[in-house]
Amino acid sequence: MKEKFKKDHLKFKFRWEYFLILFIIAEVFIFGSMNPKFLMPRVLFGSFNDFISICIISIFMCFVFITGGIDLQAGSIVGLSSIIIGVTWKNMGISIVTACAIAVFIGCLCGALSGFFVAFTNVQPMVITLGGSFLYSGLAIAVSNMSNTAAYLGISGFPESFTAFTQKRFLGIIPSQVLIFIALAVIAYIILHGTKYGRQIFLCGINKRAAEFSGINAKAIIMSTYIFSGMAASFAGIIMTSYLGSSKADFGSDLTMPIITAVILGGTSTLGGKGGVLGTALAAVVIGIMRFGLSMNGLSNQYLDIPVGIMLVVVVAASTASKNQKINSFIQQHFNFKQKLNNKAQSNK
Repeated sequence: MKEKFKKDHLKFKFRWEYFLILFIIAEVFIFGSMNPKFLMPRVLFGSFNDFISICIISIFMCFVFITGGIDLQAGSIVGLSSIIIGVTWKNMGISIVTACAIAVFIGCLCGALSGFFVAFTNVQPMVITLGGSFLYSGLAIAVSNMSNTAAYLGISGFPESFTAFTQKRFLGIIPSQVLIFIALAVIAYIILHGTKYGRQIFLCGINKRAAEFSGINAKAIIMSTYIFSGMAASFAGIIMTSYLGSSKADFGSDLTMPIITAVILGGTSTLGGKGGVLGTALAAVVIGIMRFGLSMNGLSNQYLDIPVGIMLVVVVAASTASKNQKINSFIQQHFNFKQKLNNKAQSNK
């Protein structure tokens, strides 16, 4: 059974990931033909700075989706982490390293709080995390009010040592954020696909009750996935604060839909039990390049969620349709050209 599970999982993963790679290549050529500057290596790799938060959060949020959950609060945790860094450093005199550590701890705590209610109360994850989104956004504003700076201006003036590491480029082309993302993706891949804990995440998504009967603490596993998601959101908040040189409570407010779309587009089932880090990472790049390319070619930022929303609806609809036996039989009956050709050849004989 385990061998069959691995075989089916790998078969799906590679097939879908090849498609995502081709999609990325197509995006690069299309946007490059519309604006030649897009193909400049420094511009192309620099585009990751605009969507690196989507990439980092999505690769860990797929853990949540694989267990059958959903997380709508990650964007709020990004803003909360960012403003905590600013207030603790500027108003409390804490070192920037300690301030970042506190932000990560708070991010994990936020994830643990929501994860606890999801795992131990059986309330729908969407309800819990939607409430968490409002809660953490409110906390971010409350923390922001502790600063002497107006909330809309944010907190700036961070040490150069803090802002410099996100301004560096490897070989003068690749931003340091890309290297951070790759490192985190490798870690997430090893955790999910190479450890006993990762297998338990999949089993909890396939059948929670069966996982518990086999000795797995399903509630603890489910709760831990939200902790990973909160941790990733705090990482994104740190990187965003460092790159922009500013700390604001509303950072990440527009990230929720792109992140969820990246997870689903990456091949993770909304019902749980199936998904992967590599597909999610590639899907995040697909969405990020799409948003950057459209913005670079004149589309206003306020409309960038429209293509992402369309993509989300199409992917979910296609995934649902593929599991519908009536639709599958209809497609096989009317569009199975190979079978029709074979039948025609046999009739001619």
